[in-house]
Amino acid sequence: MKHREAVAAAPPRRYLGQRYWARPLPGFGDPRARLLLVGLAPAAHGGNRTGRMFTGDRSGDWLFDALHHAGFADRPTSEHRGDGLSLLDAYVTAAVRCAPPFNKPTLGEIGRCEPYLLAELRLLTRVRVVVGLGRIGWQAYLRGRLALGAPRVRPAPKFGHGAVTRFDDGMTLIATYHPSQQNTFTGKLTRPMLRGIFETARRLLTEESS
Repeated sequence: MKHREAVAAAPPRRYLGQRYWARPLPGFGDPRARLLLVGLAPAAHGGNRTGRMFTGDRSGDWLFDALHHAGFADRPTSEHRGDGLSLLDAYVTAAVRCAPPFNKPTLGEIGRCEPYLLAELRLLTRVRVVVGLGRIGWQAYLRGRLALGAPRVRPAPKFGHGAVTRFDDGMTLIATYHPSQQNTFTGKLTRPMLRGIFETARRLLTEESS
C-alpha cells in the first residue's frame, strides 16, 4: 500500500499532473469468458496510474497486441480506462492487486491477495483455458485450483514458455514469459512468441466448441 501511494505522490516527469488510481486493482473483461489471463501485479506507472490491469505501459502494449491478433480484444492497445477497449471471451486478472516495489511481490502480499483471485475463479464458471503470464501468475492459478478443491497433479507441472498442462476436469493451463520490459527488451520474449500463446488458446477453444 505504501509503495503504490508513494509512486503516485512523486510520479516521473512524463506523468506530472495526472491523477493516479493508487488503489487495489480489480480484474476486468468478459464475465462469460472462456479464456482467463493471470498476471503478476499492476505496474507502478501502468495499472497503478490508469486503474486498469496492463493499461498504460509497455507490457500492456505487447499483451493487447497479442490478444487482438487472436481475436480476444477489439483493439491492439490499452491506454486508459475510458479508451473503449473491450475484451472478447477473455478476462484479465493478477496474483497481486497493488503495485509492489521493483515488481517483486512478497509471499505475504501474494497470500493476502489470493482470496480475490479465488473469488474470480469461482465466478468465472465458463473458463476453459488459462494463460499464466509469468511464473508468478502461473503458480497463482495452480495454487488457486488446489485451494478450491482440485486434486494435486502428478507429476507437478513445470513452467516454461509455451508449456501446456491439461487437467482431468477439462481445464488447460498455458505458460508464457511475462511481457515485461526485462523480457521484451532482451529478446527473451518476442511478439511472435506471445502471439503464438494466444493462437494456441484460440485453437484449443475452437476445438472444444466444434
